[in-house]
Amino acid sequence: QVQLVESGGGLVQPGGSLKLSCAASGNILSIYDTVGWYRQAPGKQRELVATITINGKTNLADSVKGRFAISRDNAHNMMYLQMNSLQPEDTAVYYCTVFQYWGQGTQVTVSS
Repeated sequence: QVQLVESGGGLVQPGGSLKLSCAASGNILSIYDTVGWYRQAPGKQRELVATITINGKTNLADSVKGRFAISRDNAHNMMYLQMNSLQPEDTAVYYCTVFQYWGQGTQVTVSS
């Protein structure tokens, strides 16, 4: 059974930073090419935040370019989302995903 577990969410003031982590079971990050992060704000559809290929090629949503960075450590089955210059509109539940598998999500709240 594949499991993805996110961590690192929390409450942060506008302009602050958070780093989300996603721990994957087994060695699935060594198997699947593209992995990513999505988020879902209250009352909105889930949206893509960032993806990264097994070779490290990244793709970020326009709304987070220049502020967020995605990375992965295939050897340790970890993926990350570094979020800087956070704004209230970044408030959402953030999910990591690999193939058809999803984590349970971690809440990020940006508020003063």
